[in-house]
Amino acid sequence: MAAHSSALSTPSFRGAENSKPNLLNSCSLPSNSPLIVSLPYRQRQRKTLRISASVSVSNPEVRTGPSDLVASILSKVIQTDRGVSLKKEEHKEVAAVAEELQKYCVNEPVKCPLIFGEWDVVYCSNPTSPGGGYRSALGRLVFRTKEMIQVVEAPDIVRNKVSFSAFGFLDGEVSLKGTLKALDDKWIQVVFEAPELKVGALDFRYGGQSEVKLQITYVDDKIRLGKGSRGSLFVFQRLN
Repeated sequence: MAAHSSALSTPSFRGAENSKPNLLNSCSLPSNSPLIVSLPYRQRQRKTLRISASVSVSNPEVRTGPSDLVASILSKVIQTDRGVSLKKEEHKEVAAVAEELQKYCVNEPVKCPLIFGEWDVVYCSNPTSPGGGYRSALGRLVFRTKEMIQVVEAPDIVRNKVSFSAFGFLDGEVSLKGTLKALDDKWIQVVFEAPELKVGALDFRYGGQSEVKLQITYVDDKIRLGKGSRGSLFVFQRLN
C-alpha cells in the first residue's frame, strides 16, 4: 500500500484528531431504490416472457438487481492478482458494474454497521494503490503478495496488513493502524501511524504518518466498494 495513495497499503486515512464518527446508526435503503409494480396475472405472465427473452437472447449481461451485480463484479476480479492481470477493457467492465451497484447503496453508508469487519482487498484499478512500491511492476518481481487485509473495528479503528514472500522464501508483512473519521455521509478519512515491517526475525517501524480519503460507494454483507480521492476503484470482499 502506498503511503500516500492507498486504501490499504501502508495504511493511511486522515481526519480531525479529536472527532470520532457515529458509525453505529442502522442502514437505510436509498431513496431511489427501484419500485416493484404488481401487474394482473395475465399481463404479468406475458410481460415476464418478453423480459426473459430479452435477457437471454438480446443482452446476456443485463443485471436485475444488486445480488446479480455483486456476483458479476466478483467473477470479474477474483483470481486476477487484485486486478493486475486485467486488460484495459476488462477494467472498464468492472467500473461499469461498480457504477450500477452504486445506485443500490444504502443512504449514509459511513454510518452503516456493515462497514465493520475483516475485508480482503480483491481488486484495485491502480495496482500500486494498495501496497505502494511492493505492488509496482518491479516490486512484484521481488515480493509475491499473499494477503491484503483490511480490518475496520468500531468505533473508528482501521488496520491494514499486506503479507508477502520476498524472493520466494522469506516471509514478511507490512501493517498499519489508523484512526477513521467520517467527513460526510459517504467519505471517510484515515490517519495511519508509521508502518510496521516484519521480515523474518526483524521487526521495525519506518517512515511517518500517512493519510487516505475514501468514498464508500456500496456496502452489503458480502462486498464493499470504495473510490479513492484520486479515482482508484477498490473492491473489498468480506472475510468476517
